[in-house]
Amino acid sequence: MAVETDVLDELRRLRTRIPRLAGTLAATVDGLVLAQDAADTEPEGLAALTAAALGVAYRMTDAAARGEFRELLVRGSQGYIATYAAGTTAVLTLLADDRVNVGRLHLEGRRSGARIAELVDTHIGQGAGRHADRIVTREIPARTQDPGRAIGTLPVRTPQLPPHRPRTQPGG
Repeated sequence: MAVETDVLDELRRLRTRIPRLAGTLAATVDGLVLAQDAADTEPEGLAALTAAALGVAYRMTDAAARGEFRELLVRGSQGYIATYAAGTTAVLTLLADDRVNVGRLHLEGRRSGARIAELVDTHIGQGAGRHADRIVTREIPARTQDPGRAIGTLPVRTPQLPPHRPRTQPGG
């Protein structure tokens, strides 16, 4: 498949542009590996975890009214995991050493995410993912108070989860 080769070429170019980058992975928002250049990881597992983290990140940005999801940065004791939206159907995950220049990581990660989005949309087409309606192209409506919503519940709805309903107290 041509998209895999093109995306892998982009991942390899990205590794040459960022010193201390330990690995790269491009996956669908559903958690399927498109291409990877990460020697010390299990790419299928990382892609699945990326999809799970992506779902949480979408919910967080929506619940906190912070607009559209753009990126997620996780810092561990031995380095960083950075995830960037790559169009409507893909995501880019970067693994970096602890001493990486985080500004450079973001700059190059965003550029590569945009390039991968172009490649995937050209070869596969737009709108082919589970979260496609929630990626960076979605319009976020203005927040309004919903008088029917119980205090403490989130106005977040996702296709894979049932709507949140507050528990009722017995006898009340």
